[in-house]
Order: sequence, then C-alpha cells, then structure tokens
Amino acid sequence: MSAERLVSAAGLDEERQFEAGLRPRRLADFTGQARLKEVLSIAIEAARKRGEAMDHVLLYGPPGLGKTTLASIIASELDVPFTQTSGPVLQKKMDLSGILTSIKARQVFFIDEVHRLLPDVEEMLYSALEDFHLDILIGTGPGARTHSIPIQKFTAIGATTRQGLVSAPMRGRFGLVLRLNHYDVPELTRIVERSSKLLDTPIELAGAEEIARRARGTPRIANRLLRRVRDYAQVRAHGHITPEVAETALDLLEVDRFGLDEIDQKIMRTVLEKFGGGPVGLGSIAAAIGEEPETIEEVYEPYLIQLGFLHRSPRGRIATERAFDYFKVPKRYGGIERQPELF
Repeated sequence: MSAERLVSAAGLDEERQFEAGLRPRRLADFTGQARLKEVLSIAIEAARKRGEAMDHVLLYGPPGLGKTTLASIIASELDVPFTQTSGPVLQKKMDLSGILTSIKARQVFFIDEVHRLLPDVEEMLYSALEDFHLDILIGTGPGARTHSIPIQKFTAIGATTRQGLVSAPMRGRFGLVLRLNHYDVPELTRIVERSSKLLDTPIELAGAEEIARRARGTPRIANRLLRRVRDYAQVRAHGHITPEVAETALDLLEVDRFGLDEIDQKIMRTVLEKFGGGPVGLGSIAAAIGEEPETIEEVYEPYLIQLGFLHRSPRGRIATERAFDYFKVPKRYGGIERQPELF
C-alpha cells in the first residue's frame, strides 16, 4: 500500500473517530427529526414493556443525517448489544449466517447501505427477518437438502441513501420505514453548539449560526466545518469562535454562504456555462467535471435542487433563473443576452 493511501486511510479513521465522539447516546439528546423521534420512542417503549425485540426499522434519506447514530441510539435505549455491518461487506451467505447464528436475543443488527446487498445474501436474509430462522442448503444435485436453523429474535435496522433501490420484498419485511430530512439552520445551530461544548471550544451564537448556514442542512458537514473553524480559531483567534472568525475560516475553505463547495460550483457552472442552462444529462455533467454520476446524484444534486438552483426534468437537468442570478451568468433569449439581477 502506498504512503498516500496510508495517510488517506488514517485521515478517514480520524474523521470517523471524531464524528463518533460527537454522536448523542440517547434519543432525548438527538436534535431534529421530531416526528421520526416520536415514532421511534413509542416503538422502543412498547418493546421494552413487552420484553420483546423491537420491530425491524428501515431508515432512508441523504447521507450524513444521522442514520447510523439513530441505530446505535435504538440499541442504547433498548439496553441491548449493537452489531454493525454494511451491504458491500456481506459478500457471501456464510458472512451473514456467521453473524446471525451468534446474535443474541433482542440484539440490534445494523446494516448500512442495505440497498447494496447481493441478491443471494438478501434472499437468505428474508427468512431471518420474517421467521427468525436461516435456511442452509446442504449438498448439491439431487441429494441436496435444506436445513433450517432457528436464530434468536432480533431487531434489524437497515440504512440507505437510495430507498428506490431496496427491493419490494426487502422493504416489506421492515415494520417501520422512516425518512430523515435535511435540518434547518436553528437545528444545526444547536448541534454546532453541543459539539463545541464537547470539544471544549468557546463559540458565540452568531458564530454557530454562520457554520450552520453553510452546512447544507447536514449535521455531519456541520461538525466537519466546526472542526476546521476550531483549527483556524486556535491558530489565529486564541481559540474563540466569533461570527467574524467563522466567516473568515469558512471563506478560506471556499465554502460559500449557501454551503456550496468546489464540486457544487463546478456542477452549476458546467450546466450554466457549458450547456447554456440545460437540459443536460447526468452523464454529460459527470464527464465534464470528472466525477461519478452516482456521487453527483446522491451527494450534490439533492441540495442544489433544495436550494432551487437545479431542476430535474425528463430531458435532463435544467438550471433555474435563481441559479443564473446567483452565479451571475448571463442567459440568452433568442440571441439577446439578459444581464443577471442582483441576488
């Protein structure tokens, strides 16, 4: 493995440890998602009173909104063990059977990226979720037989950023299907304030709001921006985060007032300048900026649509009037150039 890859892996590990340290441990400490929290609190309390495993849960929504955090909170609230894996890791049936045969009663089994399970692994999971047994095929050919192994009743929690890719049979086995939505600025401000206390970093309310405004409605991004602003404050501002310090640090990171980073800017300028505002296909945008189409669709596009800068149509992606005005790109109407208005 190259030194560059080792450094990259170490950086990713450090980032994960940082995020894990800021995660709330109880539902009461989890900010935002009020309706979802109420539904979960009722299901958790009912399971505790009955002394049973809670019903299976499917959490879906954009990345960074707290699906993994909620899964670990559910295990904490139920006071049961927590086992975590992901769809791409479960490559063989034996991988899954090894985990499920050792699972304890009422335990929480979390599967991230559940939409990426291989078909044969997914089929094996059906009977485990529904009837709490594993069907193992022994032998081959005419003499092959199926052996059913009972397993403990457990709670499966699946997480996905692409609910549409989760098969109907799999979705049907989750008793609770819950969506996480982007957070508003006041919610993100509370998250930034809480994280700054855990990091022992003094921050003014307006400084927390400045970070929250540029966090794209995502707690994970808010915490990452806080970490970078904290570094800047410790080096240039005696460790205290004021609105001015937050603004200067975020400008230095090239994160604009809407939280648009370099890739967001590239996507919008490609649509606006190279393709005249569209319509343009996702593949063309990806080729123009050197990014994967799936990454654009899952990570960047939802926020640009939410801001009102981009619109999906059957013919492709189209930039809105708001985008032309904000990026100060003239739009042509029948050969006449319209000058952008002040945004």
